[in-house]
Amino acid sequence: MALKDELGRWGEVVAGDFLVANGYEVLDRGWRCRHGEIDIIARYGRTVAFVEVKTRRTGRYGHPLEAITPAKFARLRVLAGEWCRVNRVHAGTVRIDAIGIIGDGLAVGSLEHRVGVIE
Repeated sequence: MALKDELGRWGEVVAGDFLVANGYEVLDRGWRCRHGEIDIIARYGRTVAFVEVKTRRTGRYGHPLEAITPAKFARLRVLAGEWCRVNRVHAGTVRIDAIGIIGDGLAVGSLEHRVGVIE
């Protein structure tokens, strides 16, 4: 596995742990379909959050969340709908969140959770 992929997996674990520590229930991780992948699906109360996680070693090339393009958000909306359909989930609220992590794969330098980037 490439170092970039290992860092990304580590970031997804860190993000999942962060969500659980903040009262979320992780429903799914790394869910895939023909349209793409959702990093984390988590429930907070009656809200289901579809979470995109971006991890970088440093902020030298910008904040990790800057790497999420409008096209990626549009694809996440499609993926969220597909996950709900496949899993027969009728959530009170569905939203898309983003978590940006800067860390070296061992320690977190910073973590930012943007809630409801798209609802």
